[in-house]
Parts: sequence; structure tokens; C-alpha cells
Amino acid sequence: MAAQRRAAVLGSPIAHSLSPHLHNAAYAALGMDGDWTYDRFDVDEAALPGFLAGLGPEWAGLSLTMPLKRAVIPLLDEITDTAASVEAVNTVVFHADGRKTGDNTDIPGLVAALHEQGVEKVDSAAVLGAGATASSALAALSRICSGEVVAYVRSERRAAEMRGWGDRLGVRVRTADWADAAGAFEAPLVISTTPKGGTDHLVGAVPARVGTLFDVVYDPWPTRLAAAWQDRGAPVLSGLDLLVHQAVSQFEQFTGDTRPVLAAMRAAGLKALG
Repeated sequence: MAAQRRAAVLGSPIAHSLSPHLHNAAYAALGMDGDWTYDRFDVDEAALPGFLAGLGPEWAGLSLTMPLKRAVIPLLDEITDTAASVEAVNTVVFHADGRKTGDNTDIPGLVAALHEQGVEKVDSAAVLGAGATASSALAALSRICSGEVVAYVRSERRAAEMRGWGDRLGVRVRTADWADAAGAFEAPLVISTTPKGGTDHLVGAVPARVGTLFDVVYDPWPTRLAAAWQDRGAPVLSGLDLLVHQAVSQFEQFTGDTRPVLAAMRAAGLKALG
């Protein structure tokens, strides 16, 4: 019998994470649940070095959420170009020789979720918000958007950050004031990266004809903005779409198994959300 392999998600707070539901559902779907386990641990930045140092050879990988995505970088042997592009790691892979590699699966996960909905290329896009998820959104847009991205932000400091990310990622970014955020709805693709409730005040400004909305919130769902989009019969993606696609990439990197698990993960996520 093969030794049991382990993976987990780390962050603080972490009790809300759906990742254990997704990964354990994938193990069960492929008959791997006797050999693999996936857990969650509440770990903050101060505790992270000690946690990593205490892991044994049974560990295959880790998923990371806030506040660890940047704090982990100095503790790794290498990071991928994708992770380096946004200075954020959400995936750590442990190799047989002891090396630890950091990756970012949010970016390809966002692209894959859009591709699943038939959005492969756009000539412009809008981003609502300017946090860590917004930089990942810009990195994803660098792969599918041929024209300008307008980022709607709350301060000049945030505006400068988004323009800086655009320069770094090769995306033409124009910033606009959050007070004018309803202007985003003219774009063929809108990516909302704000926390829940952050776009509720904009619902009345949603026009009759809209493009595709990617709202990274998944609980509660639908957001008021997503519901308005659905009322217009337009395509809508949720944070769960992003979560399952990035988790598939993590699963493949941890296990080396590329059999399909997307449907099992999505069903588990929907069940966990009720």
C-alpha cells in the first residue's frame, strides 16, 4: 500500500474555505480518497515559516490564501513566471528532492473559466476594484484582451498601482474614478473584484444590453450585480467558476493526475454553498 499523501489550504481566517470540499471531491471521484487527504489550517504570516519547516515527506502541496500569498515567496526555492508577474503565490508544490516551487493558478484559472463560457478574446475590458485580485485579473486580461482595460478605483494611489501593474504585465490600463464605475458596463467584459456588497449601488445603472460579467464573489450568490446581469440574459461567471478552475490546476500539480475533475469539484462547491 502506498504511503498516504497530503495537501492543505493555509490562511487566516480559513474556516470559510471551500478548497477541502473541492480537492477531496476530486480524490473521491477518481478513487484516490484512500491515498490522499486535503485539510485546512489557520496559519498567519508569523506562523508560516515554522509550519513549512515542520512538514514531512508525505506532503505534496499547499494552497494559500490571504495573508500568505506574498509572505511565502522568500521561503521558497523558486516561483514560476506566472507567480512572479503578480508577486503572488497561491500554490506551493513540494518536489521529491526537497525543492519548494510557488505558482499562481488564479491567473490561468480565470482565463480557463472565461474560455469555458466562450470568451476567448475581447477588444476591451473593465475592472472594478484595485486589490490583489485585480492584479490577477489584469494578468489574465494580458492573455485575452487586445485593447484597453479601464480600471475603476477609489484613490489615486490605487490608480497608480493599477497603471503600474499594466505596465509590468503589458496591458494598456486607463484608470477612472470609482464615482464613474457605471461606465464599466459599456465594456464587452467586466471583471468585478470588489468584496460582497461592493457593487450593490451600481445595480440601477446596468443598461439593457451588456456583455459578460465575471464577479469574483461566490457567497452570497448571485450578487445584486450578477442578478441584474442575469435579468438581461447576459453571460455571468462567479467566484466559484474561478475557484474550481484554479483548483483543477492545483490538483494536477499536486498529484500528477490530469484526469477530468472539474465537474466533481464544481458539484462539491455548489453543495457546500447550499
